[in-house]
Amino acid sequence: MPLSAAQWNKVLASDRLAPVYLLAGEELLVLEAADALRARARELGYGEREVLEAGPHFDWDDLARSAAGMSLFASRRLLDLRLPTGRPGVEGAKAITAFCADPPPDVTLLISAVEWSSKHEGAWTKKVDAAGVLAVFNAPRPQEWGSWIGARLASRGLAATPDAAALLAQRVEGNLLAAAQEIDKLVVLHGSGRIDAAEMENLVADSARYDAFKLTDAAFAGDGGRALHILAGLRGEGEELIPLMGWLVNQLQLALRLANARDFAAQARAERLWPAREQLFRKALRRAPRDHWLACLARASRIDRMSKGRERGEPWLEAERLIAAIAEPRVAAALA
Repeated sequence: MPLSAAQWNKVLASDRLAPVYLLAGEELLVLEAADALRARARELGYGEREVLEAGPHFDWDDLARSAAGMSLFASRRLLDLRLPTGRPGVEGAKAITAFCADPPPDVTLLISAVEWSSKHEGAWTKKVDAAGVLAVFNAPRPQEWGSWIGARLASRGLAATPDAAALLAQRVEGNLLAAAQEIDKLVVLHGSGRIDAAEMENLVADSARYDAFKLTDAAFAGDGGRALHILAGLRGEGEELIPLMGWLVNQLQLALRLANARDFAAQARAERLWPAREQLFRKALRRAPRDHWLACLARASRIDRMSKGRERGEPWLEAERLIAAIAEPRVAAALA
């Protein structure tokens, strides 16, 4: 029988990995469960990981070849098979069944599927369940949302009263990704500690404050026009520059950590970035070298001092220039 999310946490505590795992269900929960399994594999000495993308033209013989291959660097290997549709087809089902029938020693197969329902189940999933672990991650039911949000806030150092958690649950309207994003924003806006219903209402109702996240996303995506439009809107609505610069500095520090990392993907996992945000920063860092982001961070710190009256200058004008530099490094360098 498929495991629940609660049972999955107990499985992760095991001192050895099963030959095969199938993680299926809601995308956010599956991605986080897969990240946790990869981290556990590294702790247990799995020094090599091979990613297999099972797209429309995937050769399923590659699975058998990878399973049988010898490792040059590690005694334990993790095969990371991405199956987005959750449907391997006839050939894929045969390949997975063959692996489950005779799994190689010191090789673990991780299959992740972000589309899933009972219609996806078949003979091959029963083989996976018999040989290893099948875990299905469903979104919380309506009556479970408050406790799910409370637990996720707690995992990030925040506590919320039941009324506060219920208020946030009402805001996200059953959208898991939106809930995760709102919680991460609360960590930035509030920090650690406890949030009651009145404070939660103030934080989630202040749409102008949340436009700061749209601003930085547009800038790092290279959409300078949209980013400057958002910045102008924030200024026109009377938004204070100080909290805005705090968030911008936070994101530039993140970009610099990613730029300094030897392994971008590993650092992105450590930062708990969702795939979409990982791609956002990956593309941004391709547009400019590390020194550019270091200079942007220094400029942001200077603007922060201007906005606090500690340095002379026009902070909003400098903020426009900074946003342009983040979005279009080459143009900004040419105009400097």
